[in-house]
Amino acid sequence: MRLFLVAGEPSGDRLGAALMAGIKALTLGPVEFHGIGGPMMQAEGLTTLFPMQELSVMGLTEILANYRRLSRRVADTAEAVLAMAPDALITIDIPEFSLRVAARVKARAPGLRTIHYVAPTVWAWRPGRALKMAKSIDHVLALLPFEPPYMEAAGMSCDFVGHPVVTEPQATEAEVAAFRATHAPDGGPLILALPGSRRAEIERLMPVFGAALHQVMSHHPDARIILPAAPAVAAQVAARVADWPGRAVVLDPRGVPPEEFAAQKRAAFGAANVALAASGTVSLELAATDTPMVIAYTMSWLSRKLIGALLRVDTVTLVNLVTDSRTIPEFLGENCRPAPIAAALSRLMDDERARLDQLDAMALAMRRLGRGGEAPWLRAARSVLGHIAPD
Repeated sequence: MRLFLVAGEPSGDRLGAALMAGIKALTLGPVEFHGIGGPMMQAEGLTTLFPMQELSVMGLTEILANYRRLSRRVADTAEAVLAMAPDALITIDIPEFSLRVAARVKARAPGLRTIHYVAPTVWAWRPGRALKMAKSIDHVLALLPFEPPYMEAAGMSCDFVGHPVVTEPQATEAEVAAFRATHAPDGGPLILALPGSRRAEIERLMPVFGAALHQVMSHHPDARIILPAAPAVAAQVAARVADWPGRAVVLDPRGVPPEEFAAQKRAAFGAANVALAASGTVSLELAATDTPMVIAYTMSWLSRKLIGALLRVDTVTLVNLVTDSRTIPEFLGENCRPAPIAAALSRLMDDERARLDQLDAMALAMRRLGRGGEAPWLRAARSVLGHIAPD
């Protein structure tokens, strides 16, 4: 069996590597993996066409600035797929790149099986993407349980395979206790601040987060703030946090072995009493560690207007969506202001009922995302193999 996989970001590299491990575990004969991937996929045996980092372009302006280079890489990748004629092309997220590759391949080899891992958020905005995607994708692996009907309605087969967050390692009790002894030796509450991993997010959210936490600290002077920084924005975070209250501690990944920093971050998530976080997958990471949270996010004025006009849901927090509840408070766009954010955080710190309601919702979200069942990477591998060789 020969498979061609395309991933373009670290999250896709993790998904791809786990999928490859699952396929190897379920397949009796040899499997060849070719395509584009990072160090984790290469460790599982992928021969990469070019460095995955070339595809890690985020944001409209960045894509436009790199349009010619990315277009050339789309053509190169499609030609490599066609020359190899694999049993399947498996694209992993990065739809701006991967679906263009799939479209080129399908146009010239309509019988080649195409699989896309991570369904696009057509339930949130731009539903027409599913119909466009169905022209070049046969089968979809969905992370969220409510996504298959959207894909199937557009003409693709789709399996819910579970979200990888349900099997990610968590800090031990000893690691949590050690973290609290270091950062909250007087027993005060720990507040986790997670303003994002992109430069634009840091610039927009850190002033708002800092002002909100100033208000919270006026009522909880014994609280301590912990801020795990993403590698790409660590220096920016360290500079921005200087005027934050409560001697905020930045967990800085620079110069720290990745495994050690990952352990620090896990311990911080496990030790925190509450969290203030940007919108995104981080809400599921917090739910996996039973950390009550408040979500806040904003964008440029133009982006708010454009996306606001297209948005089809009244919440963007994944815990709320998966549980069909509105338990997690969120402050988006014009509502992303210090005073209401501070009030919501203070309520979580003071109101046991509010915390218990969130814990119930987070536990339900984890069950619906696959916790307690077969590991998502194995379910994904079964789905791929079942689509390639349904007999």
